[in-house]
Formats: sequence, structure tokens, C-alpha cells
Amino acid sequence: MKYPFLFLILTLTMETFAQKTPYELSNKNQTATYQEAIDFYNQLAKKSPQARFLSYGTTDFGKPLNLLVLSKNEIFDPAEIRKNNIRILLINNGIHPGEPEGIDASMMLARDLLKGNHLPDNVVICIIPVYNIDGSFNRSSTSRANQNGPEAYGFRGNSKNYDLNRDFIKTDSKNSAAFQEIFNTWQPEIFVDTHTSNGADYQYTITLIPTQKDKLNPILAGYLTNTMVPALYAEMKKKGFELIPYINSVETTPDAGITGFLETPRYSTGYAALHNTIGFMPETHMLKAYQKRVESTYLLLQTYIDLVSKDAKVIGENKRKADEATSIQKEFPLSWKLNESKYELLSFKGFTAKYKPSAVSGTDRLYYDRNEPYTKNIKYWNKFEPQLTVQKPLAYVIPKGWDKVIGLLKLNGVKLQELKEDKELAVDVYYITDYKTSSRPYEGHYIHNNVEISTQKQTLNFYKGDFLVYVDQPQNRYIMETLEPQATDSFFNWNFFDSILDQKEHYSPYVFEDTAAGLLKDNPDLRVRLNQKKISDSTFAQNPSAQLEFVYKNSNYYEKTHLRYPIARLQ
Repeated sequence: MKYPFLFLILTLTMETFAQKTPYELSNKNQTATYQEAIDFYNQLAKKSPQARFLSYGTTDFGKPLNLLVLSKNEIFDPAEIRKNNIRILLINNGIHPGEPEGIDASMMLARDLLKGNHLPDNVVICIIPVYNIDGSFNRSSTSRANQNGPEAYGFRGNSKNYDLNRDFIKTDSKNSAAFQEIFNTWQPEIFVDTHTSNGADYQYTITLIPTQKDKLNPILAGYLTNTMVPALYAEMKKKGFELIPYINSVETTPDAGITGFLETPRYSTGYAALHNTIGFMPETHMLKAYQKRVESTYLLLQTYIDLVSKDAKVIGENKRKADEATSIQKEFPLSWKLNESKYELLSFKGFTAKYKPSAVSGTDRLYYDRNEPYTKNIKYWNKFEPQLTVQKPLAYVIPKGWDKVIGLLKLNGVKLQELKEDKELAVDVYYITDYKTSSRPYEGHYIHNNVEISTQKQTLNFYKGDFLVYVDQPQNRYIMETLEPQATDSFFNWNFFDSILDQKEHYSPYVFEDTAAGLLKDNPDLRVRLNQKKISDSTFAQNPSAQLEFVYKNSNYYEKTHLRYPIARLQ
């Protein structure tokens, strides 16, 4: 009775691992469609007990976000995985479906890992087949004008025309909400988001953006900089694909040097860093043959798995220590700036930049001469320093009306304490004293920047159903960098609170003139301040409306909620 069963298992195993991807079945210049990828993973999961194909939430396209989970020990409960001290590696593909190397590489990698039982026993591998499902259906061969293959591919924008790699904080898309559910359910220690670059021409097939080391937790940054990145570079060189940092040129060509990439929390790896997850954004070079781009991505993903398995214990311990440190951290940087005085010399393999007459304009245009490769040292600036730092409060108080904010905090594992009764609290409140707003929309928002604030102590009424968020959690960075209005990707800067910028009540001048006269009579200090401003400000002295407005804004008639940031700080 055992032999027919064994024969059946062997047959199913052979069928599973005989699966070929559309990429392999073609001339290796085609990428899988969304449905082909989903069908492929479904077949893997049906035939192997070490694979599960899961669905989360929904996306703007109406389909769920899928996740393939590979577990040698056949454990598929994230809590149980963590209890067994097993690492979790999350790979995201197709956030820009016109950059599909990861889609094809991950399909082959998942199959090959299952083949011959190559899965590590101390790492669970989670793969999102296609993140931007909407964009993957919008296929063409022309939207990536500078790209060398594949023959057809998806579009960068989703069905709402959002670039989903700018949406991780604002969460305008359902895709982002589904991703955050996956991320915070599985809590990966390492995260990889596959991409294709644009820009200069050079000899490398693949470049790499690790989480910006200076803004990562120091424990994680030390391991990333001193161990993981050097190991990735060494292993990929052995495999025939040298790595180089992402080519973020300071001038037109890389010859003048490059800078590190500061991925703020709007980006996937910047979001991951808020949760003490080390992130990577590999970028294959758009002008290299598609086959080489897929091959290099495959080998890099394989290398991640090997390194995470090799260093599983230290990676887990680093994450635990980083979470503990973040829970008690007192001061948090909110924005960063590049130190332009510090750089290192980087050995760079490029092509000589030249100029020739343009066939369009007749003026000189740039081109790279591949017949003249070179290797030389270029400057690499990669030291970022805090530009603005704030002390954390004991807790934030969030009125229940701000339900999107509350929902996102909960989605990100933040613990909230609901008020059980109305309560009067002495708090610090911010007033927005100045800010700049972009003149053109960016990803559906006229985002704010250069926010200036003043702080006042006030005693305010809060109500049953409002929330306290104590800043003593591993999620402290997410809390601080979304709730502090001066943070680069704060909820304020993404326009969550624009209604507080509008004044709801005002006055009729001819009526308020009499009220103002009474206020000045009864309040000599206010009259002194008005006269002082007339003396110090000649424009103000010539403007009766401004003087009346001064009296109004310094009276109890002026609404205290105008420009008052609605989330208070409890000290």
C-alpha cells in the first residue's frame, strides 16, 4: 500500500518542479501577466505542503493582495514562526509593473527552492507576486521609453494613477492598506522590493539601495553596513554580477560623484525602517538585456536567503534589541540632510560620456560611448545627519473624529488606549505658525513642507472614545514620524489635517469696531501691545483692517482651534 502513495508523491513533485514560467517558455524577453503569476503560484501551493498561497484585503483593482509563503517546517502561523525563532524575509514585486524582473525571478526562485527541498529551516520566505495589480493589467511596450525589454509590461501608475511607491504613509490606495496588513502580520526582519532603474549608463547590470544607514536604528545599521552589505557585494561578484550603489548622480553624469538615496517613509523601504526592518531596493539597469536583469535579480534574491539563513540568529537578536531600544528612545529625528563635506571614493565602472549633435534640435546632446569603458574612483556622499529632532511626549491624545489616523495606527500595530469617560487634560498643543505648500499636486496631494510651530500649554476637554497613544512601543518611530507635524512624511504634511487651516468664524468690521473699543478700554495691556506694534511696523500702522484683526486675534472671540494641531501631547 505504501508504494502507490510514494509513486503519487513523486509524480506530483516532478509535475510541480517541471512548471515553467512564461519567461522561460518564451525567448526570455517576456514577463508573466498577473493571471499567469497567480496561476503559477496557486499550482505550487496546491502541490507542495511547504507552500501556502494567501490573500489579504483588496486592492483598488478589486482583487486581493496575494502572498506566497514558503516554510520548510510547514509552519504558516506568523506568531508560531516567531516563537520558533525563525526569520521572515518578505519580497515585494511589481510595485512598478513596468519593472517586472522580480515578478519573473521570484516565480522561478520559489519553484527552485521547493525542488529538491532547498528551503532553509530557519527562514520563512514570503513573496508578493504582483503588488500593483491595477498597473499590471495596463500592459504595453512603450510606457518605459528608455527600457530594453521585455516585450510587454505593466504601467507605473495604478488604476487611480498613484505611484504606489509613494503611498506607504498616506495610504490613498487599498493596495497600501493590504500591504500594511501583510507587513504587520508577518513582521519581517528583512524586506526586499525589486525595481528597475532609469538614468545614466554604466557597466553594472544591477545597483542597490539599502535602508539609509544613518537613519536606521544603530544596532541594525551596524550589522547592515559592516556585515550584510559587504557580504551581498562579495557573493554577487562571485556570481558574475557586481553590485554598486544606486547611481544618484550629483550632476548630469556619474563622473562628478553620486549620493546615497534618502528613502523617507513614503517609500517601501523607508516605511519598513519605521518598524526596525532592514530594507533593500535592488535596481537593475534598464538598458541591459532583460534576461540579464532577471538573472541578476534571481541570484540576488537567492543570496538574501542564504545570508539571512547564515545570520538568522544575529538578525533576530538585532531586531529584538532594536525594538527594545526604540521603546525607550527619548529623542527622534524627524528630517535629515546630506553632509556635503564627507565623502568616500568609490571604484566605479562606467562608460565615457560624450556629446554629438541632436537629430531633433541640432544642438549637442549627451550619449555614453560603450566602446570606451572605464574604471575610476568617483566621490560618494552617503552621510546623512538629523536636521530636526524632537523629544517624545508621554503620550499623544487623538480625538476620535480623526478616524483615518486611528485606523492607520492600529493597522501598524500601535497600541491605543481608549478613554472610557470624558476627561479634562492638561496638554501641550501645537499651533501651525507657518508652512509652505507645493504649487502643483504630487501623488494626489498639495503636500506641505517647512512647517513651523509654536507650543502652548492648555487644559482641554477630551471625550469618551478618544484615544491615548503612549510612546513606549516598538512602533515609536512610526508614531513619531506620522504624528509630529514637522516630520517629512507626517500625516499633517500629507494633508490629513487641512481642515484646521481654515478659520470657521469671523466678524463684520463695523460691528466689531465697537467691541474692539471696549476690549481696549478694559484691557490696557492689549492697548499697549497694539501701540507697540504700530510703532515697530510702519505697514501695520497704515492698515486699519490689520489693527482690528490684531485686536480680534488677541481676544476670546478668536477661535482657539484655528491652526491648532488637533493631536495633543501629554507630558
